[in-house]
Amino acid sequence: MEKETATAAAEPAPHVTSDLISGLPDDILGAIISILPTKDGGRTQALSRRWRHLWRSAPLNLTVCSQSFIFPNFILPSAVSKIIAEHPGPARRFFFLGFSDLYSELESWFHSRALANLQELTVQCFKPPASSHLLLPSLLRSASTLLFVTISHINFPDQIAPCMRFPLLKQLSLLSLSISGGVFHDLLSRCHALESLFVSEVRAEGCLRVSSATLRSIGLEGNHFRKMELVIEDAPRLKRLLLPRGNGCRTIRIMRAPKLEILGPFSRDFSKIQVFKGLSPVSMTNSMCTVKVLAVGSCSSQLNAVLSVLRFFPCLEKLYVTLCSRYEMDKKCEPQYDPLHPIECLQTHLKEVVLRHYSGHEKQVDFARFFVLNAKVLSKIEFQAYGDYSNEPVAYQHRLLQVENSVSRDVQFEIRSNCRWHDCHLKEHIHNLSVWDPFKLMPGRCAIICRPCACT
Repeated sequence: MEKETATAAAEPAPHVTSDLISGLPDDILGAIISILPTKDGGRTQALSRRWRHLWRSAPLNLTVCSQSFIFPNFILPSAVSKIIAEHPGPARRFFFLGFSDLYSELESWFHSRALANLQELTVQCFKPPASSHLLLPSLLRSASTLLFVTISHINFPDQIAPCMRFPLLKQLSLLSLSISGGVFHDLLSRCHALESLFVSEVRAEGCLRVSSATLRSIGLEGNHFRKMELVIEDAPRLKRLLLPRGNGCRTIRIMRAPKLEILGPFSRDFSKIQVFKGLSPVSMTNSMCTVKVLAVGSCSSQLNAVLSVLRFFPCLEKLYVTLCSRYEMDKKCEPQYDPLHPIECLQTHLKEVVLRHYSGHEKQVDFARFFVLNAKVLSKIEFQAYGDYSNEPVAYQHRLLQVENSVSRDVQFEIRSNCRWHDCHLKEHIHNLSVWDPFKLMPGRCAIICRPCACT
């Protein structure tokens, strides 16, 4: 009997399942609910009596779309009024994706107490009429608490300036809208914590003037900029000026940006874009010594044009070149480089070259070979190739590039297959300040070509 009792005592107790999540404090549960999609957050009331009051007290995360088949987790506009009537607030995020016929409903929603202290605001009102809707003051009731704002297809009237005070705003995106140069400048001047700005397909009268003590990243894109002038008057913390799709402004004047390190990508007609440092065009005598990463587009026959640009960036460490297709590269224009007038970055700074859309035909090989033979501190050339070009024999690639004659004995060659240039990749990094090099992709399969010293 004693032995049986001892044996029973040694056996583990039956496993008891407990609801550990419901035991968490209300503020933690409320934070969990607030990051769920709107529908899922409301459904938590059905879990148990413990959860019934949590949704109404948790920060509201309201995501609205007029077409439910596009985003099934979004709620329809017809349910918004009921939700904000039952949820007293506070609201953390309001995301609206819909058409212009719902604009009047937007105004009524923003008069509710539930949407008074938003942190994130996205309003994308597609397909507006010819006389687009004007931004209403009611949409900016939360200006004092907003951290992230995206506004699309809603124009900024000149009279909106007194409502635009954003002491906490960190990220601002303006998409497919009209704004005057004066209102744009006033808007930035009232953003005292702004770190990143994205402006896409914006129609503006006059130049876009940027003066911000906090701005670290700027992204510009759209055909409307081809007649525009961007003036960076004073941006002491600006590190990145990004131009998705490579068109950007026709004229870029950088009056004061002492920490600007990353620039581009310029399209292959980048020679037509005027870049000024201060009052004078960028040149050998008025160079941009702070820029370390530059992205350009080029035909292989435009090596001379690329080299001319490199003279303006004496401290450049990394160069991205997006090459054109073969049929655009058959022009007979031999590269010319005078060693008696060397390019400073090739002598002392340029460590990495990335060639995108590389297919390995003659003109592209000539383009790449130039850097092999002339970049003295080069540590890496990366070829981002179409298809299975990386399957070419390594020895054959060495002969084409004259690897044995490389002036840098430490250079490494990489060929990566199935790589594509995606504008969306660059756009994602306009606001992502944790990524130092926004041009860098996560490429496909890689074939490492050994260093020159290992081949000789």
